[in-house]
Amino acid sequence: MSTAIHYFRWAFLFTAAGLALAFWLGWGYGHGLAGATSFFLIGVVLAILEISLSFDNAIVNANKLEQMTPVWQHRFLTWGILIAVFGMRIIFPLLIVVVAAGIGPWEALRLAALRPDEYAEIIAGAHLSIAAFGGTFLMMVALRYFIDEGKEVDWIRALECQLRRCASVRGLEIAFVLVVVMLFASVMPGEEVGPFLFASVGGLLTFLAVEVLGHVLDQREAARTAAAGGLGAFLYLEVLDASFSFDGVIGAFALTHNLFLIAIGLGIGAMYVRSMTIMLVERKTLSEFRYLEHGAFYSILVLSMIMFAQTLWHIPELVTGVLGSAFIGVALVSSILHNRRQNA
Repeated sequence: MSTAIHYFRWAFLFTAAGLALAFWLGWGYGHGLAGATSFFLIGVVLAILEISLSFDNAIVNANKLEQMTPVWQHRFLTWGILIAVFGMRIIFPLLIVVVAAGIGPWEALRLAALRPDEYAEIIAGAHLSIAAFGGTFLMMVALRYFIDEGKEVDWIRALECQLRRCASVRGLEIAFVLVVVMLFASVMPGEEVGPFLFASVGGLLTFLAVEVLGHVLDQREAARTAAAGGLGAFLYLEVLDASFSFDGVIGAFALTHNLFLIAIGLGIGAMYVRSMTIMLVERKTLSEFRYLEHGAFYSILVLSMIMFAQTLWHIPELVTGVLGSAFIGVALVSSILHNRRQNA
C-alpha cells in the first residue's frame, strides 16, 4: 500500500494547497465562512468529477508513454501536465470567450473574475461546437484502436474479431464517424447544423493531422534519433487530453461559474491522473491486466457517443463518469479472472 501511495505524494500536496486556495477564494467572494466552506466543498466535488472522468485517460496515456523514450516520458509528465492543467483548465475556457464574444484576453479574464454568470453563459453557448469536436476526435481514437490488424488481444471477442477483420477496408473508421455525424446533423435544428458540421470536421482533421505528423516524425526517428518520434507522441497525448477535458470543463460550470475555482478543482483531478499514469507505467500494470486497456477504449467510445448526444440533450456528468468507470472496472475484473485461470 505504501508503495502505491508513493506515486500520489505530489497529488496529495497539490490537493492540500488547492483546497486551501479554494477556501481562501471562497472567503473573498463569499465574505465569510459560509462562502469559504461552499468553495471548499465544490473544489472537492470538481476534483472527484475530474478523476472519475479520467481513469481511461490515464490508461491510454500509460499505453502511449510505454512506447516513448525516457526523455519524452519525463517531458510529458512535467511540461505536458502543466499544459493540461493550465492550458486546458484556464486558457482554453478563456479562449472560448475571446472567440465567441469577440473580446480581448484581458477583458475575458476580467469577465471571468467580475461577471462569472455572463462568462458561463458564453461558455454554454459554445457547448455544441466543443461537444462535436471532442466527440469526433475521441470516436476516431477508439475506432483506430479496435480496427487494427496488428491487435492481438481481444476482450469481447465476438465484436473485436469482426472489427479487426474490417481493418483491411481502408478508411472504414472515418466513414463510420462521418455516418454518425450525418445522423446527428439530420435531426438537429437547422441553425445548429452548420456549427456542428464545422466542429465535427475540425475534430476529424485534427485527429488525422496528429496521425500524419506522428507518422512523419516516426520516420525521421528511424533515420535520425528517437526524440522526433517522441514529439509526435507528445502532441498526440496533448490533443487527446484536451478532448478528454472538454467534458469536465463544460460540466464544471453546472457546479460553479467561477473560473478560478474550476481551475483549482479540475487541476487537482489532473494531478491524480498524472500520478495514476506514472504508476501504470512504472509498475507495468497494463501488462499485468491484459483487458484494462480494452476497457479504457470502450470507455472512450462511450464518452464520444455521449458528447454527440449532448448536442441534442443534457446528459449529467455523473452518467459519463459511472459508465466510464464501469467499463474499466469490468475489464479489471476480467483481467484478474484471466490471470487466475492462467495460474491455476
